[in-house]
Amino acid sequence: MLNLPNTLAFLRILLAPIMFWVILNPDYFTQNGYHVSWNYYFAALIFVLASVTDFFDGYIAREWNQMTMLGAIIDPLADKMLTIAAFLGLMMVGEASAWAIYIIIIRELFITGIRTVAVSEGLDVKASWSGKVKTVVQMFAIGFLLMHWQFAQELLWLAVALTLYSGFEYLWGFRAALLGVKKA
Repeated sequence: MLNLPNTLAFLRILLAPIMFWVILNPDYFTQNGYHVSWNYYFAALIFVLASVTDFFDGYIAREWNQMTMLGAIIDPLADKMLTIAAFLGLMMVGEASAWAIYIIIIRELFITGIRTVAVSEGLDVKASWSGKVKTVVQMFAIGFLLMHWQFAQELLWLAVALTLYSGFEYLWGFRAALLGVKKA
């Protein structure tokens, strides 16, 4: 069902490759008379707009009772597409450690796969508090890296640590949900 929350998730999916292109093409801005910093500002603006849709799609889905199976699957995928596009772009232009990005991407893909299985099996394995904190720290790390702000690298590695921790916590919750189903 294509409702407003799902439309916002699809918008996030469309914004991800646009932001990726902007990160990888600073020459476009400089060749058109803009300082290279405008490239960073524009990429950050796209990222912030897309991130805001993440908040609103969840809020609207809950408040307007528009939660759907499509939304349960597409929302986390849209989140991952956005963060992976940002992190890959930043890695490709030399602003982020390849190891940090590898760890984040592998965890995100693995947990997204498990979440998809959980949803298809009717299991309720909600994002934990650590998962929400991880997402916020990842978003701040991306913003700081895009803007070349101080402590960007430290935030990136904090995001890696929280990504690993929340991944293990999610796996533990998934395991408990599976065992709960088998006991019934």
